[in-house]
Amino acid sequence: MKKFKIVYTLLWALPVLVLLASCKKQLEEINTNPNEVTDPQPDYLLSNGIKSSVDTYWGPEATMEGTLLYIQYWAKIQYTDPDRYIPSAANIQTVWSNFYAQGIQDFTTLGQLGDTLHNPNYKAVSVIMRSWLFQVVTDLFGNAPYRQAANIQQYLTPEYDEQKDIYTGILAELKAAVAQIDVAGNPIQGDLLFNGNMQRWKKFANSLRLRIALRIADKLPADAKAVFDEIGADDAQLIASNAENVQLNYLASPNQNPVGRNRETRNDYRISKAIVDKLKALNDPRLTIYAANPKDTSVHQIVGVTNGLSVDSAARLGFDKTSDAGTVFTATTAPAVLFTYAELLFIKAEAAQRGLLNGVAADYYTQAISASLKQYGVSDADISTYLAQGSVAYNAANYKQSIGDQKWLALFGNSLEAFAEWRRLDYPRLTPAYTGALNGLMPLRFTYPSTEQAVNRVNYRKAVDNQGPDLLTTRLWFDQE
Repeated sequence: MKKFKIVYTLLWALPVLVLLASCKKQLEEINTNPNEVTDPQPDYLLSNGIKSSVDTYWGPEATMEGTLLYIQYWAKIQYTDPDRYIPSAANIQTVWSNFYAQGIQDFTTLGQLGDTLHNPNYKAVSVIMRSWLFQVVTDLFGNAPYRQAANIQQYLTPEYDEQKDIYTGILAELKAAVAQIDVAGNPIQGDLLFNGNMQRWKKFANSLRLRIALRIADKLPADAKAVFDEIGADDAQLIASNAENVQLNYLASPNQNPVGRNRETRNDYRISKAIVDKLKALNDPRLTIYAANPKDTSVHQIVGVTNGLSVDSAARLGFDKTSDAGTVFTATTAPAVLFTYAELLFIKAEAAQRGLLNGVAADYYTQAISASLKQYGVSDADISTYLAQGSVAYNAANYKQSIGDQKWLALFGNSLEAFAEWRRLDYPRLTPAYTGALNGLMPLRFTYPSTEQAVNRVNYRKAVDNQGPDLLTTRLWFDQE
């Protein structure tokens, strides 16, 4: 009788198990997106990773509502809280999530595919782009997930690495990536930056190495010197002209520049009075390139807006009587620039001044200014006139001011990099926002997103204990005086 009950029970359960299996299969089918790539392709990952990362880098959350205001390239004429150093928590979250969940994740997966496909160039490109993103993330936030990032299966709550270790880690990764590149073979697809030109990827990676070496030079001078000794004088392996500037060339909608997209529906921004005043003081020919004339034709000059005005004070200035940024930055097809020849020459100028690189600092400095002016089509005659001014001449006794002021002008638009260099060089001398919320101080970093405090609290607390309070005014490791 007992045996019969067991057999009966099994016979009764069998159709239930079949039904459950059938339901599970149906649920799996229902929850499968027919438009989603389940077997990712390297060309798609590369294109998507580049586009999403550069969109975030140049987009509203990181730049227009953040570093463009902090570095006083732009100011707000409406909804002025971000210009007063009151950031939106949603914007901070978007920056963090987009860099990690989209860019870093895509390039991590691409690197794994490069190994699977035995294509070292996909692997190298993934490492270069990941390294660039980690540099941007640590520049903004400080300590951040690095070694355990983009591996959610193993590290659901990744540890934060110290900024020093992130910089030295990506320096090593970039060196390995350059060595891995096969210029003659293993073609790649989906390359929106260099169209598969692997020599250009080498130059980008090596130029990034010099940027990062200078970032750590105050704290790890021997490590910085080693990088410059290896590649600083090898011009054939570095960005060598404006034609080799690293930039994403945008197209018409829906693939337009994020700044251009913003201008399609609203415009809360004007050029900052700080940079307008500097350009005017130097008789700088970039003034009419960086800024547009006011729409009100009765106003016969470019008018910048003071950073950090209250809402009512900003509104009284009038949209039509103040100047927007120039169309070279706001047009739908304006390129998003990541690294320029001018920046590389400024890096060399400082490295030469500090004894990290052979050469004459003043020569590199004038070459850097010339490259920046030529980038925007300024004539040779106007360049010569500009360089002849005593106010522009290189001052070796205060090289940080000379380089800091001119590098700030040259990096206009690329505000994330300018924000890092302003903190490191302490020039130009900027006046805090007029009604700023930081008691007369200026932001020195982004705060961590609230989700990290909620879901990764243990590691978040360790990072804060190590780095300092999670405030806009906390100095990062590379910026320590």
